[in-house]
Amino acid sequence: MNIFDKGFTPSEAQLRYLDGDYVVLKPGSFVRCAVTGKPIPLDELSYWNVDRQEAYADAQAAHEAYARHGLGRA
Repeated sequence: MNIFDKGFTPSEAQLRYLDGDYVVLKPGSFVRCAVTGKPIPLDELSYWNVDRQEAYADAQAAHEAYARHGLGRA
């Protein structure tokens, strides 16, 4: 089944984030951004944090999470 099939319902995937890659633990079509809560299609997923196992919708959300957790301070 693919997204063009009738009756396709998007579902949230569960991933294990690795350095430069990820492993699918539960199949699905998207993950949620840890900052915005916005769904991110797996084929558009580019930003995540391995230590916190979080996905981010874009570079701005990744930077916000980085700053939020005190990592942006010198």
